[in-house]
Amino acid sequence: MASVGSGGGGGAGAGGLKTYFKTPEGRHKLQYEKTHSPAVVHYNHSGKTVSQMTLAYLKEKPAGQGSTPSTPSAGSGMRSAAARLLGTGNGSRALSFGSNGTSRAVSGSSRMGGGVGVPTSASGSQGMANYDGKGTYIIFNTADTLFISDLNSHDKDPIKSIHFSSSNPLCHAFDPEAKDGHDLLVGVFSGDVYSMSLRQQLQDPGKKPVSYQHFINKDKDKDKDPSQGGAASRHGFIWLRCTCVAWVPGHEGFFVVSHADGNLYVYDKSKDGNTDWTFPTIKDQSQLLVSHAKSSKANPIARWHICQGAINAISFSPDGAYLATVGRDGYLRVFDYAKEQLIFGGKSYYGALLCCSWSTDGKYLLSGGEDDLVQVSAVSFDPYWSPPNSDETEENVMYRFGSVGQDTQLLLWDLALDEIAVPLRHPSGVSPTFSSGSPSAHWDNACPPTGVLQPSPRMRDVPKLSPLVAHRVHVDPLSGLEFTSESILTICREGLIKIWARPSHSENQQPDSSEQVVGSASAKDKILTSSNKAGASSSSFKQPSSVLFT
Repeated sequence: MASVGSGGGGGAGAGGLKTYFKTPEGRHKLQYEKTHSPAVVHYNHSGKTVSQMTLAYLKEKPAGQGSTPSTPSAGSGMRSAAARLLGTGNGSRALSFGSNGTSRAVSGSSRMGGGVGVPTSASGSQGMANYDGKGTYIIFNTADTLFISDLNSHDKDPIKSIHFSSSNPLCHAFDPEAKDGHDLLVGVFSGDVYSMSLRQQLQDPGKKPVSYQHFINKDKDKDKDPSQGGAASRHGFIWLRCTCVAWVPGHEGFFVVSHADGNLYVYDKSKDGNTDWTFPTIKDQSQLLVSHAKSSKANPIARWHICQGAINAISFSPDGAYLATVGRDGYLRVFDYAKEQLIFGGKSYYGALLCCSWSTDGKYLLSGGEDDLVQVSAVSFDPYWSPPNSDETEENVMYRFGSVGQDTQLLLWDLALDEIAVPLRHPSGVSPTFSSGSPSAHWDNACPPTGVLQPSPRMRDVPKLSPLVAHRVHVDPLSGLEFTSESILTICREGLIKIWARPSHSENQQPDSSEQVVGSASAKDKILTSSNKAGASSSSFKQPSSVLFT
């Protein structure tokens, strides 16, 4: 395990870092970097605000669309789908939206703005005056500022900075399918949320958000003990702070916001964000309580109290049917979003779970968290990777996923379903049995009741998985990971972003003499379900209430 550095995240070769690494497909080369101005106060001096990263795929502006977004009507209800969720484990990353909290279902052939960068003139992409076209942008936060960089430019500096004077931005999400102009969500430390148009922010020359809608968390005006359902403390709004924001897939105009007090709120952006609202007092912080606003004009429209302590991350399944959450209490929970019901939950081996995300097919869910050695900050499946010579049959599906953490390393993993014997854990607590062939044939008979929070399985019963690659990519601890069709993006908590070109886009370039090659790591076995690396949960959309922990 690499030691954690305390510097400011130097460039290629700084601090003994290698500038490329190898996978079976070839060499991944560091193409370029993105960051903020050195004048910006970063993590170590800004109240520990960790930089997060979101990729925004901005589509072509529709013909005749005005500059002012229209107010959308309330979306239709979400369809309910039955599912069976299998195997917790703490493995590696999930389909990343970084801090979006939603999974992006994209095909491997999609290359909309996903390039690894195009050189620009000396003035850089700052000279771009027309943002009506499509493009791919990196949105990231540092201290009290939200930055926007053009992924297709080699310029290191962002093309736009948005200053929040009242509260630091902590998390953000982008919806490429938004019917009106408001496609960007920003959650801040005070517990409030802003929605705005990314295109309008790019077009405006100022450094303040423009044409935004402000959704105010009224709980910050209540001086209550957090244990009694309140949020204020001597540390300001620490109990109210936003931890994650996510658009609801397939439900136009609706989004959810998770907080450090264990609450999750459902909003409708077509409604006023400054209305009065009240919800019942939470008497038992450890119990799930879903409450709806009494007034049809209220916003948020619902509150889910999920756990005692912070909800650290949330993630929707690609079809929007299921919502996964991970929390300070160490539990991964999966809900039927439309029915507002807990499907299942699983406990980590040690400490909190910090991140989660789904595969593009919705069959697997990854989670990562803490242990006594290292902390996993982000996990994500690679939706653009496909195994060589794959016959694409259901029983031979392979996945690649990645994880990053405080040890400054990027880990890549390959998961083949036919290579893993799944331990079956019965609700009765009897000894697990193992499938002799395909594990899917045994899943139906090993399903605990709906809504049961399961303990972590015994370590000896858990399959082991070794990382394909373990590469130290930054000097400072890592906080985010994203995949595009042509690159892998990593960000450290200080706000330095590195773009690693995939082999097909870097193999024809000769390395500098100062560059060194890192081969595939022969790291020690990593336990697939250990919370210090990541967790993998599988779901099949056949049974509504069956679940299996591995």
